[in-house]
Amino acid sequence: MDNTKIGQKLKELRGDKTQEKVAKDVGITTSALGNYEVGLRVPRDEIKKALASYYKVGVDYIFFT
Repeated sequence: MDNTKIGQKLKELRGDKTQEKVAKDVGITTSALGNYEVGLRVPRDEIKKALASYYKVGVDYIFFT
């Protein structure tokens, strides 16, 4: 699992939405989402599921491809 690739996918999926909007909708902090997007951290499993659900993709698409 390459944290940089995960971050890129998360940024691409976010598109024109702000980090603040996505973080609020998913129930995480903006700084946490920012850390995920730059590859500093990988979310816990329940956050992975929440992000995948929010973006309407599978967890494996974001985190394991």
